[in-house]
Amino acid sequence: MRLVPQSAPYIRKNVSVKRMMLDVIIALMPVTLFAMIVNGWNGIYVFLISILTMLVVEIVAHGIIKWPKGMKIKELFTKEGFKKVKETYTVNNITAPLISALIYALIMPAGCNGYVVFLGALFGILIGKMVFGGLGNNIFNPAAAGRIFVGICFGTYLGDAYTKADVYAGATPLGFTKTSAGLQLNAIGNYSLLDLFLGNVPGCMGEVSALCILIGACYLFYRKSADIRAALSYLLSFGAVMMAACITESIVKSGNIMEMWTYQMLSGGLLFGAVFMVTDPVTSGTTKFSRIAFGITAGLITALIRILGAYPEGVAFSILIANMLAPCFDYINRGKPNYITWKQALVLGSIILVIGVIIVVNVMYQGGAF
Repeated sequence: MRLVPQSAPYIRKNVSVKRMMLDVIIALMPVTLFAMIVNGWNGIYVFLISILTMLVVEIVAHGIIKWPKGMKIKELFTKEGFKKVKETYTVNNITAPLISALIYALIMPAGCNGYVVFLGALFGILIGKMVFGGLGNNIFNPAAAGRIFVGICFGTYLGDAYTKADVYAGATPLGFTKTSAGLQLNAIGNYSLLDLFLGNVPGCMGEVSALCILIGACYLFYRKSADIRAALSYLLSFGAVMMAACITESIVKSGNIMEMWTYQMLSGGLLFGAVFMVTDPVTSGTTKFSRIAFGITAGLITALIRILGAYPEGVAFSILIANMLAPCFDYINRGKPNYITWKQALVLGSIILVIGVIIVVNVMYQGGAF
């Protein structure tokens, strides 16, 4: 038997990386078109800056990384030299940064300052991906890395962009859940569930319309171009501990359990992250166990940040943290059959239970139960 070393993404089905990436781009179209139509030029220029930045940086950085050995720079301007460099590129060097650029733009608010968008895109593609060697070698999701970078460094500018939206529509849905009085899971009165589902709420461009996200998800999973296990484990782990929090909230402060739970599931970037970010085959692990563990880890961290943290949202943070742990999950499952054992399932279930207890206790404390 001959072993052929390959870099990620690792795909165990009859599908090429080229086709898989094309499917992701198609799946992103409903939410992208929705964002452009609703936000107009304020949304379109964010996409343009993001796409141009990531495409150019990818092309230049890839050329430097894959520069033919012994070739001088002046040879690039000859026919033979240009051909040598050109042969190192594939269509994936266009589709991969295009996907990252679309996702990054969609997790940004419309009307954001142009140079903030540029710096985030530059950081995401260069530091989050190319310094590791490019496609298949990065451990961090480039879009999430760029978004967290601008969120930490330029939070005021992002806040100003949200303020422009707030003039017309009020605070973002999750913004109502963080108040000086503590956690407010029963913030359902501020927006209807129908508004959350259709996208008639303010927020980052790609997170507001659950309908558009689900349309893209149906296409993506039907084509088997994304691992549904990672997405489901992310949503189910988040949903389980959030249900415990909602039940506790209803007991302590009163409120409709299902309305509070649905509000949390439809608000913020949860669905978008589950469909287009958690399913990234490069940064989410290579085995069934590692991808399920990755999804559960990201889901639990998202819930912890939403309920215990200072920020109302935690999707991008949770994905970056889970990215760091993905190689560990692969290492744990090294040399073992590609399925989850009962011991592994027991450990994952115990972790969900422990996090659920921590969240329940915190909700009771914030509700004045003790």
